[in-house]
Amino acid sequence: MPFILGAVAVAVAAVAGWLARPLRLDPTRRAALVSAVGAVDRELAADLELLAMFDQTKQAVVLENGEYTRNRLVIERDGGAAAAALAELYARMPDAEAAMERRGPANTIKDGDRRVIDAWEGDARVVQRALRASLDARPRWGWRAVSARLGGGRVSR
Repeated sequence: MPFILGAVAVAVAAVAGWLARPLRLDPTRRAALVSAVGAVDRELAADLELLAMFDQTKQAVVLENGEYTRNRLVIERDGGAAAAALAELYARMPDAEAAMERRGPANTIKDGDRRVIDAWEGDARVVQRALRASLDARPRWGWRAVSARLGGGRVSR
């Protein structure tokens, strides 16, 4: 009887160890994520350049959002915590554009509008760094890998 209990314990430990091994992103999904992050990163860089032009000329600009629209699902699926911050940033984009368009005499900008624009620009820089860092995320292991494997195979970070 002790032999059977020992064998069962060893089998359970082996299965648990096998399930807890590092869970890496599928190579095709990883390639799609790298492509999506690169496209959105370049788009954010272009938006930051547009905001630099706005700072110099005080002429309103239209910020880019096409790459985010095209790659949103890939980033939401595999981008980790950066995906939520990115979605929130792009949701605030119309507010920043509207703040740029509201100008007073001699192209003056109200303090509240300046804060909206500066906040969007600062958050864009933070999100851009987080988005790049999402590519360096370590594979999940241990309990998180077990729960992902047993939870239907949905891999998120």
